[in-house]
Amino acid sequence: MSALFEPLKLKGVTLRNRIAVPPMCQYTAQDGLINDWHRVHLAGLARGGAGLVIVEATAVSPQGRITPGCAGLWTDEQAQAFVPVVHAIKAAGAVPGIQIGHAGRKASANLPWEGDDHMPEGDARGWPTIAPSAIAYGAHLPKVPRAMSVEDIVRVRADFVAAARRARDAGFQWLELHFAHGYLGQSFFSVHSNQRDDRYGGSLENRSRFLLETLSAVREVWPEQLPLTARFGVIEYDGRDEETLAESIELAKGFKQRGLDLLNVSVGFSTPTATIPWAPAFLAPIAERVRREANIPVASAWGIDTPELAQRVVQDGQLDLVMVGRAHLADPHWPYKAARALGVERASWTLPAPYAHWLERYKVA
Repeated sequence: MSALFEPLKLKGVTLRNRIAVPPMCQYTAQDGLINDWHRVHLAGLARGGAGLVIVEATAVSPQGRITPGCAGLWTDEQAQAFVPVVHAIKAAGAVPGIQIGHAGRKASANLPWEGDDHMPEGDARGWPTIAPSAIAYGAHLPKVPRAMSVEDIVRVRADFVAAARRARDAGFQWLELHFAHGYLGQSFFSVHSNQRDDRYGGSLENRSRFLLETLSAVREVWPEQLPLTARFGVIEYDGRDEETLAESIELAKGFKQRGLDLLNVSVGFSTPTATIPWAPAFLAPIAERVRREANIPVASAWGIDTPELAQRVVQDGQLDLVMVGRAHLADPHWPYKAARALGVERASWTLPAPYAHWLERYKVA
């Protein structure tokens, strides 16, 4: 059996292989409410053979959306709309997951194909942004956020808990907290965005506090037998990478102590001046270091789009789970084709039974 197609058991959940569809925003929701597009899109990806399908970044509050088209989970109506999606993913043999988060100072932006920049002041579609400190991201996102009060922090933490509870009740079996990509969680950790002088800023312990407190609060309502994971940017490529990575590993250890089951390793994206060394699987060696030093299972994405590369990073122990994003959009049956390319016996059986039956019967696989 190919390492990529070995099952992965995490808590009470078993993935049929090590391939996951990561969260990919569709920007087509209305007031946070998903629609037929999301149902067709996610069911199609699940049907292709991945072990895990994670729903796009879903805001814990209206203020937490990246754009007006982002999905939300701050009302019971929104949660109910996800139920058919959960059933469709399960029916296709995959595990349904969801990522919840708050965009922080990167919120109130135009849709990517309409500018991907902050909506101007006075635009009725926009809203005020918040962050640890009143520091703009810059570049195409120049809006200066309001520095959060402690009351704001408590409220946002409660929003994460409420969204996790709704995700649980909708039937999701895998929860990912979005603490990456310069959004709110990452911005508390990053020295580029956090210049607070209270217990939520300054030292590593203080900059980690919001993330650890939020994780602990969510852990209390998320079922113990279901995986609780987080996506976090462990490196910024800003000239202080070794220091940031060392601090991130300490945070990962804290995550594990508080009940995190897997860390999805990514880039911080906290500054527009970062010089990121884009290359195939460029984060895999970094993820392996996090895995080894923090003793926690890891996943990652970014440039892992061929079967051979996905197989190698799992087989070499760099990743426990491979996030395959854009390649899945280009071909929802990427896992099936990967199985064939890697010589997996009866590769057609990586698909749902009705598909596998016909492919096996007529010897297509």
